[in-house]
Amino acid sequence: MNKDFYSFSLQLKHEATTLSSSDLSSVVSRTDLDRMWQKDLKPMLVVRYPGSTGSQNVQQHIKSTLGSMNAGWEVTEDAFYAHTPYSQLPFTNIIATLNPAAKRQLVLACHFDSKYYPPQWDGREFLGATDSAVPCSMILELARAQDDDLKTLKDLFVLLDLIGGPNPRFGNQFSSTTRWLSRLQKIERRLHALGHLKNHPNEVQYFWPGLHVGLILDDHVPFLNQGVRILHLISTPFPEVWHTFDDNEENLDRTSISNLNKILQVFVLEYLNKKSQNPITEGS
Repeated sequence: MNKDFYSFSLQLKHEATTLSSSDLSSVVSRTDLDRMWQKDLKPMLVVRYPGSTGSQNVQQHIKSTLGSMNAGWEVTEDAFYAHTPYSQLPFTNIIATLNPAAKRQLVLACHFDSKYYPPQWDGREFLGATDSAVPCSMILELARAQDDDLKTLKDLFVLLDLIGGPNPRFGNQFSSTTRWLSRLQKIERRLHALGHLKNHPNEVQYFWPGLHVGLILDDHVPFLNQGVRILHLISTPFPEVWHTFDDNEENLDRTSISNLNKILQVFVLEYLNKKSQNPITEGS
């Protein structure tokens, strides 16, 4: 059988599990927004453009955090130089893999570097809180909160970007991943019904598979060009603070970050087929 066809067949056949209400409560109880804020977000809210000391410190933080977990992440680096409007700058991709030999991979991705602003901005610093310190912190908190489950769960690329502002909305960019955006919406509905989402008056506020938005060029494009299915979780419209000096901790919305942490963590465990203590059918 053709290898590419076999890989494509695996993608089509994959089905996620659906966790019971008691499992959902157990999953969301393990995530801690204050812990994420202090352990991950604070260290990332620094000037960290490529090649800067801040970027190097953030890279070390990410690697040491993943290395301290029990799940057994294999951490590798892809270092390279790339042309920017200012000069050739060094970039590093940090890749943490649970099981490098696995035939299928669920990829969660974000960029940890911040946008560079030249010195003439009178000493103002661009911290890139939504762009993308919060998404990176959310991924680290997911790995920490669900460490024990991930240790026992050994093809989809999920890119998180511009997350952390109030009232985020995630529309549909790719028909190939509509069902996964719909699953996120379903998880949002269930957590809302169980009372696990704060300041969440409507059962659906974040995930809108029926809202089709234009293609947004972002860090996922090289993977898209290789035929990888993309679930692009980028807030649209972009936050008002996008690419401004107001993209800082002061303008983050803690409630929406906490709610999205819970939804994303349930999504990952269901995608990886976590065994439910009280399994339910997909239609229930």
